[in-house]
Amino acid sequence: MDVSSGDDGATPLDEDERQALIPPHISTRAELNQWEAVNIQQAQPWALGARKSDVLSITWLKELHERMFGDTWSWAGDFRRSDKNISPHAWYEVPRLMQDLVDDTRHQVERASSGSAEDLDDLAVRFHHRLVRIHPWPNGNGRHARMATDALLRQLGRPPFTWGSSPDLVSEGDARNRYITALRAADQGDLTQLRSFVRS
Repeated sequence: MDVSSGDDGATPLDEDERQALIPPHISTRAELNQWEAVNIQQAQPWALGARKSDVLSITWLKELHERMFGDTWSWAGDFRRSDKNISPHAWYEVPRLMQDLVDDTRHQVERASSGSAEDLDDLAVRFHHRLVRIHPWPNGNGRHARMATDALLRQLGRPPFTWGSSPDLVSEGDARNRYITALRAADQGDLTQLRSFVRS
């Protein structure tokens, strides 16, 4: 199975990461996406039922990834151990960057406790973008970041993002293209497209 391409915004996997695929029957990208989707669906009630203190912790973010992908990859919940051309950060920086993200976001939440809906959404957009850009996992970064962001929004008393009103941002299509374009603009410091996309 070829799960190594990163041209479409998906994370390329190295050989060791590909060898960690758990279900032996999967032979195509479509089968992998379908298998992962079931695993992810099973994780959603746990994620959205998280206590307020949980979401902004490394332990919770790791467990979320493990619950989302633990039936698919043996490295689920473990930070990546290789560099990815889709992230500007070296793999060994990930633990520090994740702790900085959690600490910074916790501080922002404390300061924004009486903030407007727009301010709270903006906080969640910044959290989402930073999490995707850190790219802490070998695979599943976008899906993990979206679910973690929706859990954060729930704790902030906000509805989850609509994510371009698409149930599938994994497969090629207009919604995924707009999402990737918005993330790339955010990488350059312009969050305008991402702010618009998440509530479209």
